[in-house]
Amino acid sequence: MNKIQTIIDKEWAEVFKNRLVLFTIAFMPLMFTALPLIFLYVLGKEVGNDASDLPPQFLQLCGEQLTGGECFQVFLVNQFLLLFMMMPLMIPVVISAYSIVGEKTTRCLEPLLATPITTAELIVGKGLAAAIPAIGATWAGFAVFAVGARLMVSNPLVYVRLVDPMWLMAIGIVGPLMAVAAINVSIIVSSRVSDPRVAEQVSMVIMLPLLATFFAQLAGVILVNMQFMMLAAGVLLLIDVGLVVLGVRLFQRETILTKWK
Repeated sequence: MNKIQTIIDKEWAEVFKNRLVLFTIAFMPLMFTALPLIFLYVLGKEVGNDASDLPPQFLQLCGEQLTGGECFQVFLVNQFLLLFMMMPLMIPVVISAYSIVGEKTTRCLEPLLATPITTAELIVGKGLAAAIPAIGATWAGFAVFAVGARLMVSNPLVYVRLVDPMWLMAIGIVGPLMAVAAINVSIIVSSRVSDPRVAEQVSMVIMLPLLATFFAQLAGVILVNMQFMMLAAGVLLLIDVGLVVLGVRLFQRETILTKWK
């Protein structure tokens, strides 16, 4: 654990000198927290009974306790909460994509690989260094959203729909699992390329399934509910384990030391 903690401290000392990383960690939570609150406030001023544009399955989920306008509030804010989950994907990618290839560029990686630290300890340390800020920012942003929503929503039933167990599970469990997947993909890519921008851009592919889910729910093709989140958590857990094992096997420290130019 001391070696892993040393890696985390080293990563934070180096990565957070980068203004782009600091801007990403600060701006993204602010934006994704503010947008749903702004729409919630605006819609709260114009709540009516028209919900003709909503997918039928979403109206069934709202039930008879909410008016059509209130159900529309829940529907629209839920779309932003799904985008809210991009934070644990995008923030760690910015950090972890730089973690290997950035050290290659600055010639800081060779001395690190020459130490007795194992490949698994190195990857775990770099992964935690990227995951902790991302997960912390996501949880803090959702906490601010929860407080703000409580102040803006007049009907307690609407608020219950916005912070129900499904979204608590999404932010508390699925989000961190997505962050781990994004980090491991980013580290794998970062260890195979020689340009931090290439590593970051290729790693962003991990966001495609989330964007597909967003547009599918917006179109009424699927409905994100508790069963969907439980399935996503199980699949992501298996993917994370596989990516960690794959990352350790693909990280060829001898090749990096001898062949990287």
